[in-house]
Amino acid sequence: MKHKFLVLVLFLVSSVSVFAQNQYEVKGLVTDTAASYKMVNSTITLLKAKDSTLVKFTRAGADGAFTLSNLSPGKFILLLSYPGYADYVEDFQLDSVKKTRDFGQMNMTLKATILKGVIIKGNITAIKIKGDTTEFNAAAYKIQPNSKVEDLLKQLPGITVDKNGKITAQGQAVNKVLVDGEEFFGDDPTLVTKNLRGDMVDKVQLYDKKSDQATFTGIDDGQKAKTINIQLKEDKKNGYFGKVDAGAGTEKFYQAQTMFNAFKGKKKFSAYGTIGNTGKTGLGWEDNDKYGGNQMEVTEDGGMMFYSGGGDDGLDSFNGRYNGRGIPLTKSGGVHFDNKWNKDKESINTNYKIGSIDVDGTNTTLTQNNIPGQAYNTTASERFSNRMFRHKLDGTYSINLDSNATLKVAIDGTLKDSNTADESDAISVRDNQSKLNTSKNKSSTDGNQRALNASAFYTQKLKKKGRTFSLRLSQALNENKSTGFLYSDNQFFDEQGNRSSQEIVDQYKTNSSTNSAFNSNLTYTEPLSKELSLILNYGLGINKGLSDRKSFNKAGDGSYSILDKDYSNNFELNQLSNQGGAMFNFKKDKSVITLGTKISDVKFEQFNKYSNTTYKRNFTNWNPQLSYRYNLSQMASFRFNYNGNTRQPGIDQLQPLKVNTDPLNIVEGNPELRPSFNSSINMGYNSYKVMSGQSIYIGANYGFNSNAITSSIVTDDKGKSTSKSINLSEKTPINYGINVYLSRKINLFDLNVGLNGNISGSKNYSLVNKELNTTKSNSYNGGVNLSKYKEKGYSFYLSVGPTYNTSEASLQQQRNNNGWGTRGDASFSIYLPGKVEISTDGDYEYRAKTQTFNQEFERFIWNASISKKFFKEENLKLSASANDLLNQNVGFDRSSSNNRITQSNYVTIKRYFMLSLIWDFNKMGGSAPKP
Repeated sequence: MKHKFLVLVLFLVSSVSVFAQNQYEVKGLVTDTAASYKMVNSTITLLKAKDSTLVKFTRAGADGAFTLSNLSPGKFILLLSYPGYADYVEDFQLDSVKKTRDFGQMNMTLKATILKGVIIKGNITAIKIKGDTTEFNAAAYKIQPNSKVEDLLKQLPGITVDKNGKITAQGQAVNKVLVDGEEFFGDDPTLVTKNLRGDMVDKVQLYDKKSDQATFTGIDDGQKAKTINIQLKEDKKNGYFGKVDAGAGTEKFYQAQTMFNAFKGKKKFSAYGTIGNTGKTGLGWEDNDKYGGNQMEVTEDGGMMFYSGGGDDGLDSFNGRYNGRGIPLTKSGGVHFDNKWNKDKESINTNYKIGSIDVDGTNTTLTQNNIPGQAYNTTASERFSNRMFRHKLDGTYSINLDSNATLKVAIDGTLKDSNTADESDAISVRDNQSKLNTSKNKSSTDGNQRALNASAFYTQKLKKKGRTFSLRLSQALNENKSTGFLYSDNQFFDEQGNRSSQEIVDQYKTNSSTNSAFNSNLTYTEPLSKELSLILNYGLGINKGLSDRKSFNKAGDGSYSILDKDYSNNFELNQLSNQGGAMFNFKKDKSVITLGTKISDVKFEQFNKYSNTTYKRNFTNWNPQLSYRYNLSQMASFRFNYNGNTRQPGIDQLQPLKVNTDPLNIVEGNPELRPSFNSSINMGYNSYKVMSGQSIYIGANYGFNSNAITSSIVTDDKGKSTSKSINLSEKTPINYGINVYLSRKINLFDLNVGLNGNISGSKNYSLVNKELNTTKSNSYNGGVNLSKYKEKGYSFYLSVGPTYNTSEASLQQQRNNNGWGTRGDASFSIYLPGKVEISTDGDYEYRAKTQTFNQEFERFIWNASISKKFFKEENLKLSASANDLLNQNVGFDRSSSNNRITQSNYVTIKRYFMLSLIWDFNKMGGSAPKP
């Protein structure tokens, strides 16, 4: 009745209003999100954006269509209303350039019976759906004083944040969090969510971010990333804020962290610093994998680019990441600055990061080695000490040259120094428990890497709508040097336990490599019709590299002066690639189809300076692509993707060099390797209902390889193995996966409930002593999770579920690694009078015995804390915490590869108690909000 009265008032006001007669108009089609039927007689209201006064009013016709004509130019708000449905609100502008605004199909969402808790909170609109963007009004959600953005996100329907800060939205992972549309310290979301204040946020926008190319051309290329944009309040864009966090604990554990932010309009400056040995203060390096160790990647033009850091020969193999193994000491710092000027036509975004990590620890492994007719078991203990220091500077400058042309220039440089030390002892026994061999290894390494990357991206819109031109240029330079020592004493025994022979390796190793890669890509788009577009591209790549690896044996005088040519190589690489491609994009109504292929010709020349021989190879890469997306509604879609990709052998797989980092497991290159072809199929269904907070995600993938590159392993009667990569054309390795995620809010209890299930598996092949070994691995997981947040009361999260893993090798079918397990984690916080908060969380894991490992594993890590806040603004907090109260944290892992199944136990951070003091300071548009 109230709604009808409001409509009547709006109608009476509009009936007596007189407007100048102009040619400006607005039109659209109103439908239901779920059922897709026409919303006959829905109310369409046009308001002035400045003061929300009424401009015009109408109702949708029998076909759901509406038109508002004879309008004046200006900025407006379009409001769609219908009994029982959430309001649809969108801002827009009419001017001399765009006199008509056609909104097309506009989907409205049913409120059902849960209007109170989701869409409207008090008099504040909590959620708006603006096109493909879901926008949350931060003012509708209450958080504790001095809370961070992460605490705000936990309250938003359809968004979950786990204990490690990982964000999931509408069933999909969120890997990018922006601030006012700009990157903040690169792609590390936690620097935003864990440090920016929640009370600074005006809106939280959730959407699928398109690629730069798709954003420019307007042609959907299927590349999207679930993204959150944090839109700050206008009065919070001037001032400064930050925090200081310091803690000291038992067992010599400590941590400290500080962050300072100063904003002035569109200028943002931030700086942070951390130090600690708890494993919680280190900030991630998202691009670390690109520069850490040896690897090869296929570039956009189909060529190969390699970063030869010596990782595959055992030198500088530490990648700088802490994975829970050992006790770390991390130090890190960084500075960020971004700004826009010249009416937002120009912008700059820069970051500088510096950091070091030291990790010391021990590791024990049990390995079952399967060979035809028998198996032998190896027990090894390792002591390691790894160090890395690195810093990185990057910057991006963008400019709109005019209304149709843009230029984006990016540059980054990285310097890294590292050293490692490792000692290990191992013993292998036969099936009858007789000793097979023993090994004592000691190695040390010093290495450094230098990398510089630069790119430019120019875009130009041509006269015809949809016709575009773009050019991308990039240059990468990489230099790696490392030196190290390897000592290994290996003894071999007959079946009676008598020593039959001994081999000692005592070497000094050097590795020096440089790489220069230039790549260019030219893209042209042409609209063939209203629905069909053509995308043409051409790429040129030039890659030059040098790699010099030497191993010197120890001479009689104690010097390392005898070159060992079996483990040394010096080669020069030259590569030229030409790539062309054509893609068709069809978009009509709710469907988007992309179909096409890329073909590249790669000329590869490798000159071996030691043997004075040249390997010349020509590769043809074929990359067919097919993608289909159907938008069932505004918040539900189905997608299907097929990608075919020719995979080239890696540089280290081709190089005729032996690697003896582990003298009992020699790795050898194979210059005769041929490319393999990989096919991958992915499909998924995703839906989200705003009113109920219900998310459904169902995904499946399947992949297979033709002419697969696999391993050929030869193990002699001493237990020494030599492996090299080969093509196995008669067998086809496969992998698959099915993921299901369901979540919904139960409004009666204000409880979020989620269900998830996962099935994944693979079948791989290898040759072991010339016999085919088939390895089958499968994993089955399921779980349920519950969460609830009650303002100024309590919050909790619970996730638990069973697991079942299988791993079988055809050479030893009677010795599988099948076993059940259970995973669970929970957290609970309660807010008490007197500004006191008590929190606790736990993590449980269980692994059953298997036929391979007669040992079960069970661990429960229980943490707890109590804290008190001080002062009126509650910006000073004293906290006492306990890590691993039951002292059960033990490093544990099981894995399988080729003909081996391995179980690892390693030292990790265990029980300690800590007292911390946290100070949040803030002077952003006034003092902090009152509690």
